[in-house]
Amino acid sequence: MDGALSSSDSAGPERSRLTVRRPDPAVHRGLLPHPPPPPTKKAGPCCRGDSPSEEPAPAVRSQPESLHPFLYIPLRIPAQSPSNPLQPRLGARPEVLSPLRLAEMDRSRLHPTPKARGPEPPRPSPSSPAANLRTSQHQHRAQHGPAPLRLLLALRRAPLLTRAVSTATRTRLLRGGKPFKKTAIPGVTVRQLVDEIPEGCSTPNFERKPVTMALPEGKNAIFRAMVSGKPRPEVQWYRTNGNLSDPNKYKIFSPPGGKEHVLQINKLTGDDTDTYRCLAVNDYGEAMCSARLTVIEVGFRKNRKRHNEPQEDHRKELMDFRSILRKRAPPPPPEKKMDPEQVWQLLMNSDRKDYERICMKYGIVDFRGMLRKLQQMKEEHENKMSQYVNAISNLRHIRVNKDGLATFDLELDLKDFESKIYLYKDGEMIHYGYGNETKYCLRRLGKRYHFHIQDLRPEDAGIYQVKVEDAEVFSTELEADAIPARVVNPLAETRCEVQEDAVFECTLSSPCPHASWQFQHRPLQPSDKYEVSVSPDGLTHRLVVRGAQHSDMGLYSLGTGLHSSRAWLVVEGEKDKGFLPSREGKTDDDGTNGRNRLQAEESQFSDIQDSGKLIKEMKPGDWSSLGRPVKDDGLPCGHTTDGPSGRFSQGLADMVAKKGEEAVLSCTLTSDLVPGSWFKDGVKLTAQDGVIFEQDGPNYRLRIPQAQEAQAGKYMFVAGDHKSEATLTIRDPPTIAQDMLEKLKEPLVVKAGKAVTVKIPFSGESPVQASWRKDGEEVKGGNRGAQLDQGDNFTRLCLPSASRKDSGQYNVQLRNAGGSVDARLTLEVIDKPQHPQGPLKVQYCRGAGINLSWQPPKDDGGRAVLTYVVERQQAGRTTWLKLGETPGNVTTFSDTRVEEGKKYTFRVRAVTSEGSGEALMSEELQVASEARPRPPPAPTITSATSQGITLTWTAPKGPGSTHLLGYLIEKRKKGSNAWTAVNDQPVSERKWTVTDILKGCQYEFRVTAVGASGPGEPGPPSDAVFARDPMRPPGPVRDLQVTDTSHASITLNWARPDDQGGDEVQGYLVELRSLDSVQWSRCHPGTVSGTTYTVKGLRPQEAYFLRVTAVNDGGQSQPTTLDTCIQAMPASVSPKFLMDTTTTDCVAVKSGDMVRVPVSFEAFPMPEVIWLKDGLPLSKRTVTTIKNGLTQLLIPVASLSDSGLYTVTLRSLQGKEVTYSFLVRVSASPAAPGPIQLEENVPGTVTAVWEPPPDDGQGGSFYYTVLTRSSAHSAWQEAGDRIYTNRFTLAGILPGHQYYFRVVAKNEQGTSDPSDTMEPWIIPKQRDKFMVKTPNFKEPNLSQKPYFLVNLRTHLLPEGCECCMSCAVKGEPRPKVTWFKDDESLEGNPNVYSTDVLGVCSLVIPSVTPKDSGKYKAVAENRLGQAVSTATLIVTESCF
Repeated sequence: MDGALSSSDSAGPERSRLTVRRPDPAVHRGLLPHPPPPPTKKAGPCCRGDSPSEEPAPAVRSQPESLHPFLYIPLRIPAQSPSNPLQPRLGARPEVLSPLRLAEMDRSRLHPTPKARGPEPPRPSPSSPAANLRTSQHQHRAQHGPAPLRLLLALRRAPLLTRAVSTATRTRLLRGGKPFKKTAIPGVTVRQLVDEIPEGCSTPNFERKPVTMALPEGKNAIFRAMVSGKPRPEVQWYRTNGNLSDPNKYKIFSPPGGKEHVLQINKLTGDDTDTYRCLAVNDYGEAMCSARLTVIEVGFRKNRKRHNEPQEDHRKELMDFRSILRKRAPPPPPEKKMDPEQVWQLLMNSDRKDYERICMKYGIVDFRGMLRKLQQMKEEHENKMSQYVNAISNLRHIRVNKDGLATFDLELDLKDFESKIYLYKDGEMIHYGYGNETKYCLRRLGKRYHFHIQDLRPEDAGIYQVKVEDAEVFSTELEADAIPARVVNPLAETRCEVQEDAVFECTLSSPCPHASWQFQHRPLQPSDKYEVSVSPDGLTHRLVVRGAQHSDMGLYSLGTGLHSSRAWLVVEGEKDKGFLPSREGKTDDDGTNGRNRLQAEESQFSDIQDSGKLIKEMKPGDWSSLGRPVKDDGLPCGHTTDGPSGRFSQGLADMVAKKGEEAVLSCTLTSDLVPGSWFKDGVKLTAQDGVIFEQDGPNYRLRIPQAQEAQAGKYMFVAGDHKSEATLTIRDPPTIAQDMLEKLKEPLVVKAGKAVTVKIPFSGESPVQASWRKDGEEVKGGNRGAQLDQGDNFTRLCLPSASRKDSGQYNVQLRNAGGSVDARLTLEVIDKPQHPQGPLKVQYCRGAGINLSWQPPKDDGGRAVLTYVVERQQAGRTTWLKLGETPGNVTTFSDTRVEEGKKYTFRVRAVTSEGSGEALMSEELQVASEARPRPPPAPTITSATSQGITLTWTAPKGPGSTHLLGYLIEKRKKGSNAWTAVNDQPVSERKWTVTDILKGCQYEFRVTAVGASGPGEPGPPSDAVFARDPMRPPGPVRDLQVTDTSHASITLNWARPDDQGGDEVQGYLVELRSLDSVQWSRCHPGTVSGTTYTVKGLRPQEAYFLRVTAVNDGGQSQPTTLDTCIQAMPASVSPKFLMDTTTTDCVAVKSGDMVRVPVSFEAFPMPEVIWLKDGLPLSKRTVTTIKNGLTQLLIPVASLSDSGLYTVTLRSLQGKEVTYSFLVRVSASPAAPGPIQLEENVPGTVTAVWEPPPDDGQGGSFYYTVLTRSSAHSAWQEAGDRIYTNRFTLAGILPGHQYYFRVVAKNEQGTSDPSDTMEPWIIPKQRDKFMVKTPNFKEPNLSQKPYFLVNLRTHLLPEGCECCMSCAVKGEPRPKVTWFKDDESLEGNPNVYSTDVLGVCSLVIPSVTPKDSGKYKAVAENRLGQAVSTATLIVTESCF
């Protein structure tokens, strides 16, 4: 509160006056200048509670401008006064006076200034508060010294500064304060407490201050502050309302010697909403900052009253309103937890028209200063960016499309194509991918970079920056308002009684003003019936349905445009008469009002209620468990509005059709005498709408020849008072224009190094997924190589720099919910040819010159070779001489213009229409004038010691080698290229000992033959040899053993030989021989360096002997052989079952369904698998399979007799057994009850007694339903439900009426066939007889010969697959279906089995073979006729 509050206490000598000035939060954040001090207020005696005779209180000054806005300096602590309503929870607020003013007041009291004597004012009485105050001051001065010491004492008493203010701080307060320093971080105040700061020291400062946060309930809040200063400041945390004393709630910590200080608040609640302050103090100054924490309370709970919440502060009513009139500063901008550097980067990349909005949002008030700084930053930014980027253009900021995808893009001309690109959000780097599988993805197309942010959430709001290496190139902001709202707490199913209010609540992630409510896919408008409200934070939406009726039952949903939430409303209780349709104005045949018809409809309504019970007990997604498809609203497909007693025997079913194909909707009535009409979206259809109406008896069909998108919608067939609805969905598969397909047939030819862009436009229903393949392999986009891009109506492939490896057949597949389409493209990349294949053979023929030969290049670059260019270079020269060209089909050349005694090098290039390729070069060749000796073979090392190495060699053969003068010997160290001569003069012998060697070095030697024409070419070098004394062979290996075996390999392991048995080992030899062989063979080339080796390529089940020998330069050790032969086969594995989370001990199925129970196991060799049911072998109807560690139980059509305990046993060859058991429960609808007997135990009533059904179906809860009809009402009416005995008494029997009874049994699986009374129950009337004509009731004749609704179709399958041939047949009585193959019946065939479920007949072949190929036939027969459907099965042989 601006202004000053004063309080006093008359109890005790410690009376004092305290003044508190509440700082403006905007001033604390550094956004507004400190307001000037308010004018001095003088408190009169009345307001202080003193008597008129007391001395008036001295003037009270508010906090000076230079004083810290949140630093309270209490001078004297008053006693607690419970009667003071303004006293806060921590005690009375102290009066704050300037330290300079306090010192001046104390000096004036010690040394008063002489004044002219005037009339002396009346002296206060000794007991007055003024006298007591003066006396206490003198006493205090005498006890504690002058004013500075008194001030230190007051500071020591202050509760807020006892822990935070150091001695230097208090000293500074006595000397007077300096104005606050400006800092680079807004909202931080720094104050210097001494006149001079020593060198190397500094005041505290915040390098990073805590940020303002808004978090939901239950989360943890973490404030982080980076504090600097020397000496190291002491840091304390505070909150405005309350303290931080709870160690479980508040965690305050900092690393030793670090700058970071952390305040963690655990498990946020609404009471944690407050302003939190961080104070840093050292000997030279102090720094303070604050951050606001707002806890978001979801739903309407935020309006509740908390018990521990402080009551409303009535001191606000005493605010000095004159301070409001003196305010000149603009209102503070909203707090934003954003780094200022990021805001400047955002301004630098924004348009000028957005400057004002961004400045107001982030609290920048100096507009001109902002423009100057922005200009300076742009120059620095361009200089830094020029290191990596040539140009940047076409910047597009973040935009969010209707699918909730945020995108932004830019064009970058990089200096280095390999430069790394980084993405930052609010200063933190985030990782991105190149496909749709990641949240952040980058799509690159040439110089264009597209960034996508998927699955938007509120925490994705912020400033995004793109960096190239360390240079920022683009900044853009994703506003929180642009992120579509998501459902946090979805709608829940609601139940209520009739006439009660039903309430739905849904919480969103962000406010959504355009959210709308719907009931059964129809919009709801606020009215007296529907009350719509939104919580104050805009997150929780509430719908109240006033006075709910049965007609309000259904699906309610809340949609936000991109997301939605749905839930059911179930109304329970007595039936509401208003729910029934009105029949007023309609009469029956006897002229009475519609009372009888209304009663009949009430009977139908009770049936609907029975169905409603099933709906209430099941969730909308559970309809699929009943074998019926489910629509969007949760009802089963084909659901009619009439209930079980309607006229539809088969309703409409939802249908999905492709665009351009035929769509047929059909339904069946119980009678063909009722006319019907078709409607689409509530509009009646006619022949002009492009549809065809068909009727075949009670079957009605609506045929749409070529379905289009406009014909999708909700269709309804109305017959009399009954209707059936279904939804037609049109899928539009992707299509590519024919002219584009024609263009793609022509090969695309490009030059290597050029960019290739293939853009294929398409049309079709979104979303469309595009996948590219090259020669059958998927093409993946990335920084290098191919780049993929996809828009709403196109897909694009870009190769920035094509090469020969990019040539090939490309295939693109476009797929959506409606189907897929493929397009093919042939790409030919042409380039210069590669070098001819070598080696380039050079042969000199005396008199004929030099002959060259080579092979054509491996890759001609996509163009035929035109010529070969042959060039020559003479030794010692740098230029190449062109000798000539040969045609492309000639790969030889002869050079006759050579000079004897000179050396030449030749090269050949291939030339195509794209230019000449790389050259193939030959080795240097010397043209000798006379035949010189040939090179001798490599010398052989006969002995090697540390004193000398002895060589031997053989004489060369060929021309010039007949008369040799001797040999020259050369040596070199291993790894060196320089050869050194061993002898100066040729030696005639072919043996020589080299003594000029260094011990321990490794040498190579070569020999040159010298003839009369001079020395020939040197021979090849010898093997490398060490100049050292001979080594001893190593000792034998130790601990040779087998560690692993398989069908094709054996793994050995051994230990190194003992060092005392020989010299160091250099390798090992592993050998083997079969059981029937005596010859050892080596398992590997060279030697094995390690002590483990796996012998591979063995024949399964064959036995081998193995041995290992150690090797070094001194020779081989004695071989170590395994004691026994080893068989190539894996180690035996004991049988065991592999259980996982899907394994269950009980399988519950419905009668007629298929039972499939797979059981996985592990064993080797394959054990014996035994299946038992209740301890007995399985019946012939049950099929079991065993394959690759999996055994499976299969019951094609389950019956009640299949219930029981099934056991599978694994028995190994050693007789070890393991078992696994599980229970199978098969349930079905109950059988019909027994005959009904009627008896009258009480006059006016009749009791029906019946026998229980022989089989209750084992379907859970079992009960009966009794229906009656009388001569007055021809329709059956429910008389009793949920009857658990076999007796029922009906009261209210009228004389002269005939009563018929019907009993049905029910369980969770369904309803049994009815059991009816044979004779009616009648009580004759006592009055005169009269004739009653009862209406004749004739059952309709539904007999019909069989016919196929869906015929069989031809199957083409590879060998080993499962084949399932299905068809749908209809007829009355229900026809019997027999299967034939090539006119032979398949009954009793163990390789196949057939099923018949509600007219859908299937023939299943578990594993087809070529023998199963043939013509199959299904024959349906009843007493009225038969129908036949045929199909062909073709089984192809496997390629492997």
